[in-house]
Amino acid sequence: MSKVNTVLGTVPTEELGIVAIHEHIGYGMPGSELDTKWWKTPEQRYEETVPKLRQFHEYGGGTFVDATGICNGRDVDYYKSLSAKTGVHIVACTGFVGGDTALPHFARATVDYLTRQFVHEITVGIGDTGGRAGVIKVGVSRGGRMTDLDKRIYRAAARAALATGVPILTHLAIDAENAIAIFAEEGLPLDRVLFGHVDDGVNFDKTRDTWIAEQGGRVGFDTFGYETELEDPPFWARPRKERLDHFLRFIGQHLDKALASADANCSPLGWPGVKGHTVNYIFEDLFPDLRAAGVDEATITKLFVDNPAEFLTIRN
Repeated sequence: MSKVNTVLGTVPTEELGIVAIHEHIGYGMPGSELDTKWWKTPEQRYEETVPKLRQFHEYGGGTFVDATGICNGRDVDYYKSLSAKTGVHIVACTGFVGGDTALPHFARATVDYLTRQFVHEITVGIGDTGGRAGVIKVGVSRGGRMTDLDKRIYRAAARAALATGVPILTHLAIDAENAIAIFAEEGLPLDRVLFGHVDDGVNFDKTRDTWIAEQGGRVGFDTFGYETELEDPPFWARPRKERLDHFLRFIGQHLDKALASADANCSPLGWPGVKGHTVNYIFEDLFPDLRAAGVDEATITKLFVDNPAEFLTIRN
């Protein structure tokens, strides 16, 4: 039976439903809990988050993949409570957003140590929560080129993915050549990797999305909703139609390799977030935009049910 790790246990892949493949319950940089301006109490976070997840479920959403890495505010006991209260499957991750978010203990770690850390969180659990990670997060540090630490993390992630059967998703798809070389050296099939954020407004012209797909990798258009049309857009925003057109071109060639999400924060930690942007952009804006562009229901199901289910399935 095909299965996926969620924070409440292993579930059959067929139960995932519509998947938001790259989202955050709450993301913050290391140390953000010390920021008295933006830090929220557990009660405030819960009050902000539950309505968004309930709405996601009411719209037909089945699974929320939390791409918040180690050192960035993961709280698996909190995720378990949210999942039980809202009926949404939540998939937690191990790994790091990028080497530049790893605290010194991990930044000094060897590939073997990092591999053991990832494998433990996937097979035993994260901390003492009993909740097991269902995906491994890796990323390129600021600057656009993989650092030595990034490369150690990517190599450890590849080894952990091979040992456990869970997939890898990346923060940014830049410097994909180095990433693909590492995965090839470790013998990891590229269909186990989702190269993310190919559509953001900073890096879209630096990412080789078609080339990545041709090598066998999966490609994530997962910053939908971060639009220049917003009242106060973030620096990675992009015009709505431009991003949509980019996505439509890609799925016209590589539908099997495409996944999409909004990369929204239910309750951001240590920063104000982007007002009005939630995971429910997928249902409220993206689905209508796709339908208006002539995308049929079978293709939408392929993008948000079939492709993510195949990607998230544990292979061992």
